[in-house]
Amino acid sequence: EVQLVESGGGLVQGGGSLRLSCAASGFTFDGSGYAIAWFRQAPGKERERVSCISSSSGSRYYADSVKGRFTISRNNAKNTVDLQMNSLEPEDTAVYFCAAGLFGCPRKDKFEYDYWGQGTQVTVSS
Repeated sequence: EVQLVESGGGLVQGGGSLRLSCAASGFTFDGSGYAIAWFRQAPGKERERVSCISSSSGSRYYADSVKGRFTISRNNAKNTVDLQMNSLEPEDTAVYFCAAGLFGCPRKDKFEYDYWGQGTQVTVSS
């Protein structure tokens, strides 16, 4: 059974940093063919993808709103995908989800992703 579990959310002041981690069980990130993405959903807004890392090439994708501030990385030894978030802004406040999808990072729509974690809350105060 595939499971994804996020951790690392919390409350931080604007300009601060957080590191989210997505741990998988039931498959390995490296070589599985699954792209791993981080999505977020703020109250009253659509779930949007903020970053993605592909399985084979390790290519990284970022939404314009987080480019230069967020970094996605994969730790094969721990079977985790992390999202380092720097220079956080109140607009980054949301529930953050990791997701796995076989169609790869060029697919941004949430419906293209097969497995989801339960989400972790990130709150950035002004």
